[in-house]
Amino acid sequence: QAQLVESGGGFVQAGGSLRLSCIAPRIILSTFTGRAWGWYRQAPGKERELVAAVNYDGDTNYAESVKGRFTISKDNRKKTVYLQMNGLKPEDTAVYYCAADRDGSKLVPNDYWGQGTQVTVSS
Repeated sequence: QAQLVESGGGFVQAGGSLRLSCIAPRIILSTFTGRAWGWYRQAPGKERELVAAVNYDGDTNYAESVKGRFTISKDNRKKTVYLQMNGLKPEDTAVYYCAADRDGSKLVPNDYWGQGTQVTVSS
């Protein structure tokens, strides 16, 4: 089973930036590059929603609410997926989860999940 470890969450004022990281230390490089990866978030009282995803071809998928502000990227050598979040808003406050999928073509990955990292944006 893949182990996904998120980091980078924290407290930031509106307009600020954070970069989330998701490391998959236990999988080999070829497995990492062959998978689809993504970030989801869940705010209190709300359902978990897809924020951004990237497949093995480098195609990306973003929620409308974060387009132009968030960027998903991968560093294959480090087996790490990033979510750069700029122009943060209070409504971005949520627990952010890293996700991976064995089907590398997908843009809605949902096979494996991390434990989550809290992002809090103050107004």
